[in-house]
Amino acid sequence: MVDLSFSMAELEYFLLILVRVTCFVYAAPFFGMANTPNRVKIGVGVLLGVTVYYGLEPVPVAYATVLEFAILVIKEALVGLIIGFSASICTAVLGFAGQLVDMETGLSMVTLFDNMTRDSMTITGMYYQYIIMLMLILSGLYQFVAGALFSSFALVPVSGAIFSGEKLFSGMLLFLTEYISIGFRISLPVFAAIMLLDAVLGILTKVSPQLNMFAVGIQLKILTGLAVLFLTVAMLPSASSMLLSHMRKVVTVFIEAMT
Repeated sequence: MVDLSFSMAELEYFLLILVRVTCFVYAAPFFGMANTPNRVKIGVGVLLGVTVYYGLEPVPVAYATVLEFAILVIKEALVGLIIGFSASICTAVLGFAGQLVDMETGLSMVTLFDNMTRDSMTITGMYYQYIIMLMLILSGLYQFVAGALFSSFALVPVSGAIFSGEKLFSGMLLFLTEYISIGFRISLPVFAAIMLLDAVLGILTKVSPQLNMFAVGIQLKILTGLAVLFLTVAMLPSASSMLLSHMRKVVTVFIEAMT
């Protein structure tokens, strides 16, 4: 016979865990995609919350008034959102890399509606978004995201979060400094090929001024960009590994900022 009896202290402890987990699921990549039904997100959050609850030793939650308990709930929600957001912002690099490629190839005005983010995105950005996200999932992104959530309860206990504004700012600064670097490294093959093509077109313009190199260059840039994207498909697994390692670094910095 199943015993479902519990005390009020255990219920409060479980609710605080559930708040952190559901906020994390809402903001984390793969789990919190915009095209995922809300019922699925809630179900995953409850399932992870129950798993975390039975894996931890219940600790009494100290509060005196309802306002103090509300503050504890807000703190747990912020912890979940910050951890999920720190993992999710790393995937935004893919859209930035796609914008760089499309700006060089002349496809920057070609935008599509992305169901994952519910926002418009360039065609190459969506290509990077879906291909590299699929590789991240195959390489264990969901395991890393769930592991980061479970580890956060050991590093940041329930009702024990201490937010350090300086550390959070340094973590965001770390992400911003590497944001442009990672996006440029992903788009570097196309960028280099288009730069060489521009140099060749500039030389041809001087050699034969009667040719309309502007009209010719538009088609050549598109064909060159597509050819380089096709030839550099084998480099995408290394790009996904680089993005996953960067995600680990950013998530670790943000979790340490709350300890």
